[in-house]
Order: sequence, then C-alpha cells, then structure tokens
Amino acid sequence: MYKKIGLAIAFSPRIEALIAESKRLVQLFDAELVLIHVGIKTPELEGRLNEILTSQGCDQLKIRTRWEEGKPVKMILKACEEEQVDLLVAGALKKEGLFKYYMGSVGRKIIRKSNCSVLTLIEPHVETSSFSHVVINGTQLEITAEVIRQGVQLSKMLAADHVSVLNEIKMYGLQMGTASEDSEQEIAHTRRQLVQDEIDYVQQILDTIDKGDLKINIKVTGGRWAVELARYCEKTHADLLIVGDDKKLNFFDRIFPHDLEELLSTLPCNLLIVKK
Repeated sequence: MYKKIGLAIAFSPRIEALIAESKRLVQLFDAELVLIHVGIKTPELEGRLNEILTSQGCDQLKIRTRWEEGKPVKMILKACEEEQVDLLVAGALKKEGLFKYYMGSVGRKIIRKSNCSVLTLIEPHVETSSFSHVVINGTQLEITAEVIRQGVQLSKMLAADHVSVLNEIKMYGLQMGTASEDSEQEIAHTRRQLVQDEIDYVQQILDTIDKGDLKINIKVTGGRWAVELARYCEKTHADLLIVGDDKKLNFFDRIFPHDLEELLSTLPCNLLIVKK
C-alpha cells in the first residue's frame, strides 16, 4: 500500500513514540522512512535524533532525514512531494484538561493540501499501538470504493479484530420519504428501503474485495456523517477511523467548515485520511 512513509517530527516528548509507531508501519509495508523536521539543524538535535533511532533499532531501516527551514506547512508538503511520500504520519495534541484531541492549524492545512494520505496518531506509544477495531467511512463519494478497499487491506495487515463500515441515509431521501401523505406503515417501509439501499451500496463494494478472515459489519446512520462517525468511534472504542478525500469533488471545501472541522477538533481515535 505504501512504499515511502513520511514522519513530521518536532523534538517534543512524543518524538520517540512517533518514531516507534512509524517503524512498525515501515516494517509492515516494507517501506522507506523519511523524517521531516522544520527548524534549524544543530549538532545537539541531530545527536538526539540519532540516539532515538538507535534505541528504537532503526539502524537497518531505509531512513532519510530532511532538515528544512521555513513555514512548516509549506516545507512539510514540499518534502513529501519531492520524496514522493505515500503516507504522512503526524501527531495530534490533547486539549488541556480534557480527554480530547485536536489538530492545530498546521495539521489542518496539511490535511487540506497534502496530495498523499495522512495518518494522525492521537496517543502514540513506544511499544506501538494496537489497531484492533477499525471504522471505515462508507458515505457515498467517488473515492469511497477506494477508501473501503484500502481500509480492508490495511485491517488485514494489522490483523484487526473488528471492522465496521459506517454509511449514512441521504437526508434528502429521508425527508422526501417521510414528507408524503403515506401511512405510517408505508413511511416505515420507505425508511427500511433507504437503509437497505445504503447497505447494498457497501456490500457491492465489499464483494469485489478479498476480505480474508475479517468480519465486517455494515452500519447505517442518519445525520451529519462526521459527527455520527465520531460518536460511533467513541461508543465502540475504535482504534482507527478511515475517511477519504477526493479533491476533484471539493470534498474538504464542502464539509470542512462544519463536520470535518468538528471531527478534527475532537478526534475520537487515530485518523487515516485516504487521498486519491
């Protein structure tokens, strides 16, 4: 899936954990690792980084380190483009005093503008995290089939125990189906049919994918999809949420100010945004 993985690093207390998590992904995908730091390169920082890499047993990995100076977003994206990074890994921050995480302005801009997929880790661990419960966004977009395909493939590689695809009832369809003068029984039938249509949409995609031994649940909800995704992830204690971005559809322009902004400001779990 990923041949070259980038990791945006700052010399914060979590740097070792982020490197450990990235090492796991590099080994999982047999990929190269590009470390990207925006800031002045000093002998002290270079020495500290080398110590961490050695302590994490990264000596045998294919690793490049880029020390950039300039605006963080611009330089991180520039490095990803030049290195042809497939997946960029970054950390999220915990809101002070709350068990919530959020993407700062740099993180949001990177997600909006990046041409590669972005994995946001909310609580990286030196011993690496477990992604046992994966939730995939099944909302009907042009990129959804690819999101589900990559989500299933990644879940197999991670040996996930539970995989859910969460789809939404189209609100205009629900409103039209309940605004008529039909009987309550007919309205209920319309609702059931709308739900079944969304289940069938996801199932048709899954039928084209090798799922291995994965057990995949299809769930359908109403309301704003990003809010419902966050609620579902919190309710089920999901470890990883996978959503998609197709720039041709102006995906982020359409929903970023509302749904996705809320999703990114209160991250329910680790988040992978798949880019086409």
